[in-house]
Amino acid sequence: MAHNNDDTLERGEDLRGARPHSGSPARTTAGMRVQRASDPRTASLIALVIVTIALFSVLVPIHASLYGAPVPVAIPVGAGLCVAPLVALTRPRVAIVVFCLAAFALPLLATTDSVSAGPWPWPWSVPAMIAFTVFVLVITTVHGWRLGLVGWAVSMLGSLVTPMLIRVVPAGAAGPDLIVTASITGAALLVAMLLAGRIRVGEELTRERELTASEQARRVLVEERTRIARELHDVVAHSTSLIQVQASTARFRIPELPPVALAEFDDIAATARGSLTEMRRLLGVLRTDDHSPQLAPQQGIAEIPDLVEGIRRAGVEVEFSFTQPPVDLPPSLEIAAFRLTQEALSNAVRHAPGTEIMLIVGIADRSVTIQVHNDVPGEAPAPASSGGGHGLQGMQERVALQGGSLVVGPDPAGGWTVTAVLPWGGAAGWQQ
Repeated sequence: MAHNNDDTLERGEDLRGARPHSGSPARTTAGMRVQRASDPRTASLIALVIVTIALFSVLVPIHASLYGAPVPVAIPVGAGLCVAPLVALTRPRVAIVVFCLAAFALPLLATTDSVSAGPWPWPWSVPAMIAFTVFVLVITTVHGWRLGLVGWAVSMLGSLVTPMLIRVVPAGAAGPDLIVTASITGAALLVAMLLAGRIRVGEELTRERELTASEQARRVLVEERTRIARELHDVVAHSTSLIQVQASTARFRIPELPPVALAEFDDIAATARGSLTEMRRLLGVLRTDDHSPQLAPQQGIAEIPDLVEGIRRAGVEVEFSFTQPPVDLPPSLEIAAFRLTQEALSNAVRHAPGTEIMLIVGIADRSVTIQVHNDVPGEAPAPASSGGGHGLQGMQERVALQGGSLVVGPDPAGGWTVTAVLPWGGAAGWQQ
């Protein structure tokens, strides 16, 4: 059989990128992406809790001491004002009601003597103004500009009505405080609108990237299965051709055949020729626009020593143990064994350069065992390979087609091992 060693270092995929070094299937790339996405949210929640506690610790004493608010009433009202941003994360409408009621009631607790005694801003104190700003930022960023605008407008409307119900400051003295509050919170509303739009665009881009990655993975899988099907077509077509030739030449090789047997052989030959025609049509369906037909025969287990020699000539140290295969191995198994070895060696060369590679090809108990091991795992590769190979997926597909098993991962010594077992005597078929 002819072989091509140039593919050895060109093909192959990042095996470690598809399965983390920990060996745990739960730690997938998607799971790590979700964990990274959740970290900023956790930090934001912690920061919001800290701000809430700080505002409550400052707001209640200030209103009790400077504004003369009764402490038993100031505590629940202040709690409603400060906790509303936290409630807004999950229940925005409830948060709007709670905040607006607290913002309306808190100025009513102030006494005329306490406010007149010092230049305290009223109806919005400084802590209440900060709580208002935080509330607008949170509800607008998380739930959009509509709910944010409603919360801001209702709260400002309540603060406009408050001076009409109680006069704890001279007429018109509340105007500057309302203007400052409206300006600061209005600016916060605009900033939150822009931030919410940016977050929404980022989430849409993330979803598009995930969809593109999913479609890419699906396309790679289909291409790999198509390539395997084209290889198996050659094997099946060769066997069918032999059947057709044997059936067609039976009358010349065995002259004493009765007419009934000759007619049966003619039917077998016609059926084989029809099958070959249909298989050629199937191969045409499986071909892609960028596919170029291979003129060299498919490689088998017997070509693995030549593959190893090609890698050694490239300067890679390979410790090789090889058991001569029997002559009755299925052709599909031979192709799968060669491709598995080629992929595993290619990935060992790519991701653990400069280390010695150990390759064992053993045949026992009607199964072929292929083990590729390198002592040092090398630097951690990226999750997605930039090369042109479909290594891990192709290996999984080939092993599943033969009804075998594949184990890829780190070993206790710190190296990286690929072990494939291919039984012969029946194929399990592709797993969906």
